[in-house]
Formats: sequence, C-alpha cells, structure tokens
Amino acid sequence: MSTATVVGRTLGSLRDNRSFRLFWFSNLFFFGGVWTQTLVLGWLAYETTHSEFLVAVYTAVRLAPLLLGPFAGAFADRHDRVRLLIIAASWALVAVSTVATLASIGKATYWVLVVGGFAIGLAQSPSQPARASLVMDLVGRANISNANALNSMALNMTQVIGPAIGGLMITGLGAPAALWVSTFWYAISLVTLLPLRAYGRVAREHTGSAVRMVTSGLRDLARNRLTSTVLLITLAANTMLWPVAQSFMPIFAQESFGLNAAGLGGLLTCAGVGGLVGSLVIAWLGDFRFKGGVFVVGTVIWGTLWALFAVAAGARNVPAAFVLMAGIGLLTAPFGVLQTTLLLMTTPPALHGRALGVQELAIGVMPVASLALGAFADRYGVNSTTLVSAVLLAATVLALGLWTPRLLKYGG
Repeated sequence: MSTATVVGRTLGSLRDNRSFRLFWFSNLFFFGGVWTQTLVLGWLAYETTHSEFLVAVYTAVRLAPLLLGPFAGAFADRHDRVRLLIIAASWALVAVSTVATLASIGKATYWVLVVGGFAIGLAQSPSQPARASLVMDLVGRANISNANALNSMALNMTQVIGPAIGGLMITGLGAPAALWVSTFWYAISLVTLLPLRAYGRVAREHTGSAVRMVTSGLRDLARNRLTSTVLLITLAANTMLWPVAQSFMPIFAQESFGLNAAGLGGLLTCAGVGGLVGSLVIAWLGDFRFKGGVFVVGTVIWGTLWALFAVAAGARNVPAAFVLMAGIGLLTAPFGVLQTTLLLMTTPPALHGRALGVQELAIGVMPVASLALGAFADRYGVNSTTLVSAVLLAATVLALGLWTPRLLKYGG
C-alpha cells in the first residue's frame, strides 16, 4: 500500500467532507483552549494553596457541569446542535477572558480560580453530547470510526501543543499570558463554527418534557447490554483513573519528579504525542472489526501503564515517567475514540444525544471521585493512591468484558 493511499485512507473524512472539515478545525481550536487553560489554572491552584485536597476541590468544581450530561443530551436530541456549540464557544470565550483579566491585574485568588473553572466547565461539558452526536450527522455510520479518530487526533494535537505552550509561557511570561493564548484559541473555534449554521438540524422532533426524555432514554439504554457495558466501563475509568490525570499531574511533576511548569508541560505533551499516534492508527483502520475488544483490552492495558507510572513516581525515575506518559497517551486513544463510537453504533439516532449525555454523567462522577482520591492522597500520597486505583480499574474492566463477551467481538 503506497504512502498516498495510507494518508488518503487515514484522512478520508477530512478530505471528502467539507462540513466535517470545518467542524474538525473548530474542535482543534476549542480543545486547544481547553488544554491550555486546564494546565494553567491547575498550576495556579496548586501554586496558590500547595494542598492536594484543595487542588482536588478545584478540579471537582471545574468538572461539576458534567453532572448535567443527561439533560445536555436531551437538548442535543431536540435542538439544533450547531447552534448549541456556537453558544458554548461564545460562553467559553467570555469566561476565559474574564479569568485572564483578573489574573493580569493580580486578582486571581484561589476562589476566583474555582469560580472561573466552574464557568469554563459550563462551556465545555454540557456541549459534549451535541459535539459528539453531530459527527454522525455529518459523516454517516460507515465513516463514524474514522471521523471520531480524526476528532481524537485533533484533541491529541492540542494536548501536544497546548500544555507545551502553557508550560513555557508560565515559565517565561507568567500565567496571565498563557490564559490569553487560551482565549485566542476559543475565539478561532467560534469563528470556524459559524459557517456550519446551515448544517444544523434536529435529529427528531420531541414534544415531551426534558425530564420525560431523560427517563425514557435511561430505560432504553439500561435494556441494551452492549451500551450499558460501555457506559459502565466509562464510569469505572472516570471513578478510578481520570481524576488522577486531571488533578494530580502538577503534584507528580513538582513533588515526585522535581519538575517545573515546563517539565509538567513536557509530561502532558508526551501523553498528547502518544494519543496522536493512537488516533492516527484507529483512523487508518477505519471501520475495523472487534471494536469492542480493542476498547476493553486497551482500557485494561491503559490502567496497567498508570500503575507502572505510580511505581516510577515512587522511584523518582524521570525518564521512565516520560516514556510511560507516551504509552498512556497511546492507550488513551482506543478508550476515547471507541467509547463514543460504540455508543453511537449501538443506539438508534433519536437516542444518540441522550446516550452521550449519560456518558457525560458517567464522566461527571469525576468531581466526587476527585475529592475522595484527593483526601486519600493527602493521607497516603499520590503514588499509592494512583497505584491502587490503576490496579482496581484494570481488574474491573476485565470483569466487565467477561460479563458481556459479545462486546469483545462487536464491530458494528
């Protein structure tokens, strides 16, 4: 197979679909803003308090809007999804600009960071069901795996660039400058979305209340063994390990490895490079067989690599930490891409928004889990906390895979 053929197959949805191409560039800049401000605000929260628990509180508040997932999914099923994304990008632009202004004049106290993180979370989390379900609308079922992988590639590209820029700018120019860069990314995302207004549509007319839509959607999802297993794996990952990735990386960098902000950016950049490679592989595979098996096994290995990272942190092995973060990023791709792909493929179109909304709710346990893991880390340390959580996740996902063996063979 020639190089041109490989590239064409990998970038198929971008090459052949103008509307998806516009949407992809909007996602690229939106998540560039997300990764930059996540690093900067997390660094400021720890620098201000030097408390693992208070950093976990900040993270919990920032992620709390995830709990709106089912209602956000109902909105995505009954409203124009493009319009919802335009509103979200506009809100993010205003929220980050406000925090950046306060940081520039020296008024960014810990509680300003907490409130600002919550406001920014309101732009990101409730828009995700609309963002993810719009992909199927734009590319169709046959191309959904390729398109989701390309979206994941955009996310990982920004994870490479955003933290690196943020870390270097904190070190060289200060945190306010890094926040203004994040604001610029959100502005470009908004401008790139505007031409898509003509593509906005409602998947199906719904006349019932949002509460009734949510409850009926939950019943339908619970009856679907494949969908419910995917959601349970998502719940397990966001209870046991994603809080570690969201809350503890500044602590690992400073306390375990003796790294500054640029070093933290380097660790996250390694994860982004690994994720980018993983997304490219899945995009090249396209509509491949055994998507469910790759999802389950990849998540088990992902948990195992986090356990090894905790061991490396205990040994203060900096080179191993960078290598393991690249591996963790690589295994993040099948989890991130395939959980959404499987939910879209195992549910009817009229239920897509609510399925993805329940996924957001499963992710939404992360704030509570962050508090619990933060309290545990205050007592036993981040290394032991991460090791125990990683081993528990690997065992739980393996058990869920055995509970639904059909998922291991599922290819859509």
